[in-house]
Amino acid sequence: MALITKKIKGTEDVLPKQSYRWQFIEQIMREESKSYGFKEIRTPVFEHTELFARGVGQTTDVVQKEMYTFDTKGGESVTLRPEGTAGAARAVLEHSLDNEGLPIKASYFVSCYRYEKPQAGRLREFHQFGLEVYGTQSPVADAELICAAQSILDRLGLEQVRLELNSIGCPECRAKYNRALRDYFGAYRDRLCETCLSRLEKNPMRLLDCKSPEDKKIAENAPKIIDYLCEDCENHFSEVKKYLDAVGIKYTVNPTIVRGLDYYTKTVFEFVTDLIGAQGTVCGGGRYDGLMDELGGKHIPSLGFAMGLERLLMVMDAQGVEIPDNDVCSLYIATMGDAAKVKAFSLLRQVRECGLIAETDVVGRGLRAQMKYADKIGARFSVVLGDNEIEQNRAKVKNMETGEQIELDLDDSFADKFSVHVLTSDKSFEF
Repeated sequence: MALITKKIKGTEDVLPKQSYRWQFIEQIMREESKSYGFKEIRTPVFEHTELFARGVGQTTDVVQKEMYTFDTKGGESVTLRPEGTAGAARAVLEHSLDNEGLPIKASYFVSCYRYEKPQAGRLREFHQFGLEVYGTQSPVADAELICAAQSILDRLGLEQVRLELNSIGCPECRAKYNRALRDYFGAYRDRLCETCLSRLEKNPMRLLDCKSPEDKKIAENAPKIIDYLCEDCENHFSEVKKYLDAVGIKYTVNPTIVRGLDYYTKTVFEFVTDLIGAQGTVCGGGRYDGLMDELGGKHIPSLGFAMGLERLLMVMDAQGVEIPDNDVCSLYIATMGDAAKVKAFSLLRQVRECGLIAETDVVGRGLRAQMKYADKIGARFSVVLGDNEIEQNRAKVKNMETGEQIELDLDDSFADKFSVHVLTSDKSFEF
C-alpha cells in the first residue's frame, strides 16, 4: 500500500537519530542567552496579517511575495509568522511588559514560514533562535547583543564566520539618502528589474538588496549610507564599534548591508560565511527604534537578532565540527524468562533515576536478537539476566566495547554502583 502523502515541498523532518544535533545547539543558545540576562518568550505561530504588513514592511519580499496568508472561517486574515520579531514585539506591547522595568530582554525559538523556492539553506518552514532587547537607545546594548551572538558562534566551534557591520541611520538622515538613491538608480531605469522599478519610489534602499546579477552590479557604485548619516547616528555607530573593539570582536564595515525587513534603523549586522554557498548569512539583526510606534504602541527603542538553525547546522557540517551525541544508551538489560523481565524492569527504573539511559526488550526478541539490538543502538554496557542470575541475585555487567566485565549485586545498590562505574570509566573498578 502506497503512502497517502509525503512531507510538503520545502519542509524537512528531524528524525530521532538527528535530533541530538539540534538539542546541542539549542542548549548552547539557552545557556549563553541566560548568561546575558535573557528570558524566553513564546508566541503563537500565526498572527493577524496586519502585524507583519505593518511591522515587517509592505515593500519587502516577505510581505509582497512570501507570506502564508489565509482567511479564517470568521473572516479574519491571518498569517503564519515569517519571522520572530514582530510577534515578540506585539506581545511586549499587548501585555505592557515595559511596566515591569526596562530593558526587556527576551529570547525565543520559533518555526517560521515563507513561500520561497526551496534550496540549500532556504526552506519554506525553517527555525530561528532570536534575542530581542526593548527599552534602550544605548550603543552599549547594540554591542552587547553582537557579543551574545559571537559568544554563541564561538561555543558552537564556528571559525569561518565573519561579522559585517553597518548603520542605515534614522528616518531623518535616511530621507536624504533615499533621495540620493533615487537620483542614482533613476539613471538606470531601463536596466532595472521590475521589482526594483516598483521599489524605486517607495523604498529605494531595497534596491541594494536585489539578487539580480545586473542590478547588483549597478548597485556597486551607488551612494553609501554611511556618507549620509546625521551626527547622532554617526556617533552611535562609532560608539558601537568602540565597544566591540574593547572586547576584541573583529568586524568589517559593509555599507551595502540594509537587511531585508523595513523596521531596521541605525545599527545592522550580519554574521556571514562562504562555506554554504549563496545563503551564507547565519545570523542577522540590528536596531529598530521605530517598530513599536509602527505597531501602535508607545515609543520603545528596540534591537535584536535571529539565527537560522538549519543554516548553522550546515556550516558546522561544512567546517567539520563534531557534535557530541549524549543520547547513547548506558545500559541494556537482556532477559530470559518472566522473572528476569520483572527484575530488569525494576533495575532499569533505578538506573534511569540516576540520570542514565537504560533499555530492555519490549518487542519479544530472543537473547541473540536482543544482543544484536544492544549493539545496534550503541549500548555502552549490557547485562544478561536469566534464572541463574535471579537465583544468585548477582549479574555480570559487560563493557560492549572492550568485553571486560564486573559483577554487581541485583539489589537496591545496583544503580548507584553501576553509575559510579560508568562515570569513573575505570575498567578495573570492582565491588
